Amino acid sequence: MTAVLKVDCVGATFGSLRAVRDVTLQAHAGERLIILGTNGAGKSTLFNLIAGDILPTYGSIEWRGQPIQKLSAHERTRLGISRSYQTSRVLHGLSVADNMYLAVQGVHAGRFSWRVPGADHPWRKKADDTLSRIGLRDVGDELASNLSHGEQRQLEIAMALASDPYMLLLDEPAAGLSPSERPGLVALLRGLSRDVTMIMIEHDMDVALQVADRVLVMHEGEIMFEGTPEETAASPLVRSLYLGSSGDVDAA
Repeated sequence: MTAVLKVDCVGATFGSLRAVRDVTLQAHAGERLIILGTNGAGKSTLFNLIAGDILPTYGSIEWRGQPIQKLSAHERTRLGISRSYQTSRVLHGLSVADNMYLAVQGVHAGRFSWRVPGADHPWRKKADDTLSRIGLRDVGDELASNLSHGEQRQLEIAMALASDPYMLLLDEPAAGLSPSERPGLVALLRGLSRDVTMIMIEHDMDVALQVADRVLVMHEGEIMFEGTPEETAASPLVRSLYLGSSGDVDAA
């Protein structure tokens, strides 16, 4: 498989805190790579390093053969890397369609604007097509505030897809979902095109193992485990690091 992302001995230090320590990983074209870990394990910091929200203290990050560790998040978006956030960026006072239009406009205009594209604008068609692909076209006229939490997560993923990325970074998309909403999220993620490489931080072990091709588990800023979903579920090390020695992986 072709490695599209290469992270080599990357670290991030904030004062005396070493949030990420000497992390090396690769993501392959079309892969679903899931990063697990308890709160404070360093997974969100690693995610931000890949996305460009923060720059590494040391180490290198290569995207499709190009060094990107010094590039801003916006510059990385232009190269085909898009992300969602754990904290919702949905504008609840606008319709679902308007949220999507603004996301598309922000990508193509190079900046976020409050102006909604007109009915005949190609950005509107792009927004509508993306909503259809995610399964939200029928609720396009609804206020975003009227959506269920699961539907809002769908909208966030749709907005992240506005740039037609080569790689999608998802930050805990199952956070806050009810048990009845999680199967829909899993189906959505598994149905995304394999033309898009996906890296996902997730705290819900059940969701992660249903989506992943490969799993990394972080602890205290380091990658401590790598394996398939089956290997992850069976690993005593993962049980110890992620859940505690008496934890039940399947119940996470």
